[in-house]
Amino acid sequence: MLTRKQYELLMFIDASLKKNGVSPSFDEMKEALDLKSKSGIHRLITGLEERGFIRRLPHRARALEVVKLPENMAPATASAVAAASAATGVVQGPRPVTSSPFRPNVIDGGFMMQGAVIVAEAADAVQLPLYGRIAAGTPIEALRDHSTFVDVPAMFLDSGEHYALEVDGDSMIDAGIFDGDTVIIKRSDTAENGSIVVALVEDNEVTLKRLRRKGASIALEPANKSYETRIFGPDQVKVQGTLTGLLRRY
Repeated sequence: MLTRKQYELLMFIDASLKKNGVSPSFDEMKEALDLKSKSGIHRLITGLEERGFIRRLPHRARALEVVKLPENMAPATASAVAAASAATGVVQGPRPVTSSPFRPNVIDGGFMMQGAVIVAEAADAVQLPLYGRIAAGTPIEALRDHSTFVDVPAMFLDSGEHYALEVDGDSMIDAGIFDGDTVIIKRSDTAENGSIVVALVEDNEVTLKRLRRKGASIALEPANKSYETRIFGPDQVKVQGTLTGLLRRY
């Protein structure tokens, strides 16, 4: 599976190769995807390479080869389609675009949080949507499975909107969060210093880490000595929610 941004970049590279015979420059990719820095492009290319969609050709400048294209993927956003068409001259077909009030960078853009919590009267459990696997190691973007829900004890929830995420990785094991655990997240765009949060980094990747504010900087701190704390500027990190509970199967 690809994230929305990975998909947009793959389509842009493919269109450029078909039109010009060479892959676009990093500046062209950054502009097409409306990213703030080239570091985001580097991460997306690495992700596409690891998933086998592209290959870097050695000893050649701007040498990327599209190995395969995804099947049954959700549509790219209109901005990426328009940018690919304008930059390459390859006319892209019309693609539907959806919007939503809350979107932790999902591939289809249809991330509706209103009404997400379904509670029966006098019930002891609440059904929450499961929005895929979130990194607790190397950051990945959260992906939603529209057909999957989890039953959560009502005691885990308070007022507000909640959703569930499956943990992928071991960077939070010292906080008692293990690979395969299901974490319960309360939607919020703010968090107290030291809270474990779902953080959106540079509008490009989502990760589960402990948030520390140090002056004007924000640190995303793992709970595993094998991983390093990452430091960002105040505009590079957006809180998507705070941890309220955890489910584990044995």
